[in-house]
Amino acid sequence: MAKKTFLDFETPIAELESKIEELRYVQSESAVDISDEIDQLSKKSQQLTKDIYSSLSPWQITKIARHPERPYTLDYVRDLFTNFVELHGDRHFSDDKSIVGGLARFNGHACMVLGHQKGRDTKERALRNFGMTRPEGYRKALRLMKTAEKFHLPVFTFVDTPGAFPGIDAEERGQSEAIGRNIYEMAQLEVPIITTILGEGGSGGALALSVCDQLLMLQYSIYSVISPEGCASILWKTSDKAQDAAEALGITAHRLKALGLVDKIISEPVGGAHRDPKQMASFVKRALADAFRQVADLKVKDLLERRYERLQSYGRFTDTKAA
Repeated sequence: MAKKTFLDFETPIAELESKIEELRYVQSESAVDISDEIDQLSKKSQQLTKDIYSSLSPWQITKIARHPERPYTLDYVRDLFTNFVELHGDRHFSDDKSIVGGLARFNGHACMVLGHQKGRDTKERALRNFGMTRPEGYRKALRLMKTAEKFHLPVFTFVDTPGAFPGIDAEERGQSEAIGRNIYEMAQLEVPIITTILGEGGSGGALALSVCDQLLMLQYSIYSVISPEGCASILWKTSDKAQDAAEALGITAHRLKALGLVDKIISEPVGGAHRDPKQMASFVKRALADAFRQVADLKVKDLLERRYERLQSYGRFTDTKAA
């Protein structure tokens, strides 16, 4: 059984889980039946998890969104789609491994699926650049989306990135232009686009894959113009204020849903998506199917008008007249 990773605010849960594992070991090594005690502690752990997760702060939700065991794009591709054929390269520079994508079928319907991919271990994290994409990654994503448009295929995108890679090599190859081009092209792509925020939806790196007709967010994911640490460094000149920044930014799914930026929040299993990836996948599949039904039969003209109105509706203002 794989060792679970617990976050700092989950310490009471970790202690209970440790006791449960000890009792299971004792039971397996002896003839004593202590299954009742194990069941009782398991129920207590489940209830404690519910209690802790019922009152999470934005900063705690940020930590869950970054959990190293959280399912990534390829996990959902495996569980939700069939006949996946990965496509590589941007036809300009190289193949950016932080974005994966290709042709697949969703509930039997041909589609294009793509998204950010973080790594599980040190080697893969370096290969995937921690999910931080360079210009060639965004250009690969755009190439796949334009291919989908050519063959009238819906596009499913999955967002999970701290943000676009800020390195000098990315700037030299036109990072901002690549992100801006994706946003521009996605706004007028003549096929349905459904986006799901899986974990971190950070900055322009997230926006480059999330101009869409239906935007879904997992319950403990975040979506923001900047990371809490980045915001704190700008406003307070120290990342130590990240917790305050997370509170002020309004990065959580429920806050964004209230502001009209998100169409649907997908509930997560008790303790987060990483506690039960299979159940999480079933929740996401149901939400994607429902979202796809809402846009699948729209005519291109209606689809684009609907998307334009959606983009124009972002933000709120108050019109005040001078006295």
